Amino acid sequence: MPAVRRLVRWTAVTTAVACTALPLCSAGSADGRHTGERRPAFLVRPVGHQSLGDAEGRYAPLSVLAVPTVGLLSNTAATEGITPATAKGARYVGRSNVLRLPSGRWKYVPAGKAASVVVAAGDPAARRQIAQSGAWLAAGRVPGRSPAHRAAAERALLTMRALLRPNGAVAAGWSPGWMYSWPRDSSFACAAFAHTGHEAEAYRILRYSAATQREDGTWDARTKLDGSGPPDGRRWQLDANGWVPWAVWQWYRTAPPTTRRARLAGLYPMIRKAADHAAASLRADGLPPASPDYWELMTATTNIGTAAPLLAGLNSSADLARELDRPGDAARWAAAAGRLSAGMARKFAPLGYQRTVDGEHGHDSAAAFMAPPFNEAPADLPRALDTTYRALLLPSGGLTPGNDRTAPWGGNAWTPSTSFFALAWAGTGRTAKARQVLDWVLTKRNSLGELPEKVDRAGRPSSVAPLAWTGSITVLTLVALDGEGLPTPPSWKSGPRA
Repeated sequence: MPAVRRLVRWTAVTTAVACTALPLCSAGSADGRHTGERRPAFLVRPVGHQSLGDAEGRYAPLSVLAVPTVGLLSNTAATEGITPATAKGARYVGRSNVLRLPSGRWKYVPAGKAASVVVAAGDPAARRQIAQSGAWLAAGRVPGRSPAHRAAAERALLTMRALLRPNGAVAAGWSPGWMYSWPRDSSFACAAFAHTGHEAEAYRILRYSAATQREDGTWDARTKLDGSGPPDGRRWQLDANGWVPWAVWQWYRTAPPTTRRARLAGLYPMIRKAADHAAASLRADGLPPASPDYWELMTATTNIGTAAPLLAGLNSSADLARELDRPGDAARWAAAAGRLSAGMARKFAPLGYQRTVDGEHGHDSAAAFMAPPFNEAPADLPRALDTTYRALLLPSGGLTPGNDRTAPWGGNAWTPSTSFFALAWAGTGRTAKARQVLDWVLTKRNSLGELPEKVDRAGRPSSVAPLAWTGSITVLTLVALDGEGLPTPPSWKSGPRA
């Protein structure tokens, strides 16, 4: 295993520690204090993975990391992180991002301001912000069949709203290294907004995705929140070409019928470039090339975390082309989806949808991407999901993203990977298992009710909180469990919807 390279210059620290939800950053203790361990902020690049510059030389000792946030203050235009020290003994006021301090005073970011202030309890301007947050929630749908689930959904939605920038960028989190917009995280947030009646927010995200698409139809791994481009030379990730069209499809299914077709036409150039690039990337065996996926590590062979999203994206693109009466595009992308589906059935299915087609890198929580609401579940998927879940389950009750022996994850559970299975089981009708997993995730919220990125060996919330990706998956799972379920893009075999 290669030796860890340490950063020499402080100016490179923010770039070095940047990651979305997985697996490149390590955190301090559960209460946000530094542990003093001299562990790398990036994990060592595993043997058999090709970095190609995506993380080469970008390591930093834990001691240089800022204390991660544990909550958010926000007026929706400006957002400020809540530190562990501030959060101690505090709680949010009602359905809002106004914080009640232990003294009884309130802390919030006033409208039109960029920084928080502390005011007396009941301050009229703060009350107006609280009322506005409640009205925004009421204007949409809060999923969940129990008061506890609805409260969790409310907090997740308010958090996603706080992390959404006015230009449509979605910050993965509000700590240094997470304050960037990933196409993957943004697509999940778009779908969650769409299915809870917040169409304006969902569409704003899609407009940002269109504005930041590269000329060749791909996306950078992440961008600065102002949309000015990537913060570093991290390698781009092909899975975005699946996630973004899938998000457009989910938005379209919920958007107002009177305006959605015209808006879809405006987004269609983005879809065409993304789908054409995805289709052209497929090799003779029907599979895409190796690419960094949500692990943000390169693999030597095709990985499930890229192939499954691309299948969802090609099916989504074909169906959207049909909606706009573009039969040529629809046929081309449906044919590509068919080739990819067949290639996955030949190469991934016999391995139980493990991480890579060479069978050398173990199980991967991305097997859940083969389930609704991403893809119509293959007949052999239920067994693969059960096997994968058991293989990745930790004593804490959560999941590690994978069990690749060359990419040790340690004892921390990751809430996105755990939540994947709640969503997958909700989508395949195994609602009892879905609720069990979802409830485990919800029990790991911190004292402010925010969902953390990780859960440590002792079962305590760890790393940054909140995390947009986990919040989005939680909301989508609650929508799926409400009874109506979530729609899934029709496969190439299904043809257009009636």
